[in-house]
Amino acid sequence: MDKIPTYKANLKKLGPQTPERITELNDIACSATANFKGLVPTLESAIGLLFIGDHLGWKALTLIHSKRTLRKYEKILGIQVREFFPEHTKTSERTYAYRASRAISNFWKAVSGEVKIDKRQEID
Repeated sequence: MDKIPTYKANLKKLGPQTPERITELNDIACSATANFKGLVPTLESAIGLLFIGDHLGWKALTLIHSKRTLRKYEKILGIQVREFFPEHTKTSERTYAYRASRAISNFWKAVSGEVKIDKRQEID
């Protein structure tokens, strides 16, 4: 049985964020909030994606969210997920979806839902 990672081990996987990147993320969140019109939970979810994206990478995000949801969040935030976030990170491996997608031959089949991934939205 796999050893359950500890908080400290997971924290080390996150890697440091520069003050410049933190400022950039905050500026995008503030701009999105100032320009947003709609349901607050949608804005809240988009901002959550913004701050978790650097930690999970765009591949994990595309597995966790539908294409439609990602496009909606990209519009709210004014970013392109695949250009703004790293492809993958050490934390990507903590998501069930990312680990499962690496076990199959075609990543995009997992993204499209052609290959079913249990616990797609979970992280351990």
